[in-house]
Amino acid sequence: MLTLDVLGYEEQGNVATLQLGHPVDVAVIRDLQTVCAYLEDESKSDVLVLRGNAERFCGEIDMRAFDPSRPLDIHGFHKWEKVLSWIERIPKFTIAVIRGRCVGAGLQLALVCDQRIAAPGARFRLDEVSRGFLPGMATFRLAKYIGLGRARSLVLAGKQLDAVEAERWGLVDQVVPAEGLDAAVSSLVAAWTPENAIALELARRLLNESYSIQYEEFIGNFLAAQHRAITSERFMELLKKAHSE
Repeated sequence: MLTLDVLGYEEQGNVATLQLGHPVDVAVIRDLQTVCAYLEDESKSDVLVLRGNAERFCGEIDMRAFDPSRPLDIHGFHKWEKVLSWIERIPKFTIAVIRGRCVGAGLQLALVCDQRIAAPGARFRLDEVSRGFLPGMATFRLAKYIGLGRARSLVLAGKQLDAVEAERWGLVDQVVPAEGLDAAVSSLVAAWTPENAIALELARRLLNESYSIQYEEFIGNFLAAQHRAITSERFMELLKKAHSE
């Protein structure tokens, strides 16, 4: 099993759960890298559930990580973006379960998940610009969910959304009572567990590319992805099962 510095991790059946809540610092990024590598190379789970605590989903970037007495660079930000991209591409169905604050880096992390479930008390905000820096690649992902005008309100003005408004904007997929979060996760796991993890991985990648490349390039990528999906061992198993029924 994994050895992590600050985050919690467990597996039950086909579901892996990552316990967050800690401010984003070097230790958190290192733990996330360890978890991603384990999920890709060793874990038999199909679903990754990311959970915070009652106060916050995932902490903001720890400003104490910046040392004003030394020249600043973007090395730490690059590591953070690489691990977010890794989570976004991982061949597992990912669910963010959000209570309390989902601010800054926490919202950046939630955006790379396949589904976001929130309790009524959840609050969403990108506060980085007001703190003097940028909200990472949320500047790339956010408008795809909620449109450019609303993204400007969140990124430039630091607008805060409650859970109901976040659902109406398309930032959250479901709002359920806090006591119903576990049941909602179980329903998602039952409905969304992929028959072929490769197909999930490829479909997610194509959706992520759909806003950024032209049709002529996209269809080439699609055909290559489709070939990989239908020549996978798992697809052949499903095909044989269909013919035997």
